[in-house]
Amino acid sequence: MSIALYTSTLKKLNIKILPFAIIGYFIANLDKTNISIAALQMNADLGLTASMYGLGVGMFYISYIIFEIPSNIIMTRVGARIWIARIMITWGLVSAGMSLVQTPTQLYVMRFLLGMAEAGFTPGIIYYISCWFPKSNRARAMSFFYMGSVLASVIGLPLSGSILDMHGIANIAGWRWMFGLEGLPAVILGIVVLWKLPSSPEKAHWLSEPEKKWLVSTLQQDNQGAVLTKNHSWLSSFKNKVVLILSLVWFLQAFGSIGITLFLPLIIKSMASEQSNFVISLLSAVPFIFACLFMYLNGRHSDLTKERSLHLGLPLILAGVSLALAIYSNNLLISYILLVLTVGFNFALTPIFWAVTTEKLAGVAAAASIAFINTIANFVGLGLPPILGKIKDLTNSYHYGLLIVAIALVLGGLIGIAVARTKKTTSINSSDFSS
Repeated sequence: MSIALYTSTLKKLNIKILPFAIIGYFIANLDKTNISIAALQMNADLGLTASMYGLGVGMFYISYIIFEIPSNIIMTRVGARIWIARIMITWGLVSAGMSLVQTPTQLYVMRFLLGMAEAGFTPGIIYYISCWFPKSNRARAMSFFYMGSVLASVIGLPLSGSILDMHGIANIAGWRWMFGLEGLPAVILGIVVLWKLPSSPEKAHWLSEPEKKWLVSTLQQDNQGAVLTKNHSWLSSFKNKVVLILSLVWFLQAFGSIGITLFLPLIIKSMASEQSNFVISLLSAVPFIFACLFMYLNGRHSDLTKERSLHLGLPLILAGVSLALAIYSNNLLISYILLVLTVGFNFALTPIFWAVTTEKLAGVAAAASIAFINTIANFVGLGLPPILGKIKDLTNSYHYGLLIVAIALVLGGLIGIAVARTKKTTSINSSDFSS
């Protein structure tokens, strides 16, 4: 097999698959997390306390947890194209419908419906990427995918903040404009997915026959080392030791990605209360620029060195330490810089985590395992926001809640180093492409 064939195949995957994954995840996280910006106006309009806001955030995760595993199993049966399109269209409609809520109870119901509609999207796309990209390139592919999530904060937070300034136009509140306008792109992209997205490499008309043959063969070879393979049932994932430990790592990581992300504008507002909502949204976006950079560099370096363990665990440990230092710093600028580093390090491990996970799992069992791992992490989304909100109401500070997050991140990093510690995979060299 020639190097030219390898290069041409990966180039097509990067052009045809990754942009969809990035844009889709961007929209998913924009619609899931824009409530953090809406809260700057919405909480007052609906009479929400910090605890009530936390409950509203958490309602999303109740339905997400219930429906995530069934969603991923259905996807393996009906195909990625149809199921991912269904997910996007329904969540877009519900997200736009958030603009109509009038009471806290209606907010809780709509957040529950949003979780139901979106359930399965993230693990579905992670599984989908693993069905296309060889493990030698998978961490980099995952890093680009997760950039969609981060860009939802880099671009989405200031965008949402600017839409809030539409407050009063046509006698409509700014946060209602925001939900209505930001829900529509998911519906449009869902229709595009239904029309354009191939379900598997064999059905990709833009791959030549030699490219299809090489890609399918390489992916089959990669899956030979999996602890769960296509011969295992989806029930196998729930009692596999590796899956359970990976679930624990991702659960502890979620303390940062969920706890900090959904409260970051409110945390920064508490630090700089004199700033406008738009400035707060800009300050909230900066940490995610570093998250993009850290994810790419960490994923690329891990693929090149074929080392997973330290690339997975160390960023999480550094995130926890940075957050702890931020809590106890008396200097606002230093605290903010440490928050930036916390977010950057917290996201840096994500491409490595899913590269490790998809290297150890394959087939239908992999789809169920990925959904199971993501579901366990979503229990953090269910419980942590109400807890952080309650702590804030009782102490008038986020410090004690963030200390819990910092401890969880350090513990997750230590466990991550242990679970990812394996023999280095053989690096790609010229012999891999010999006929």
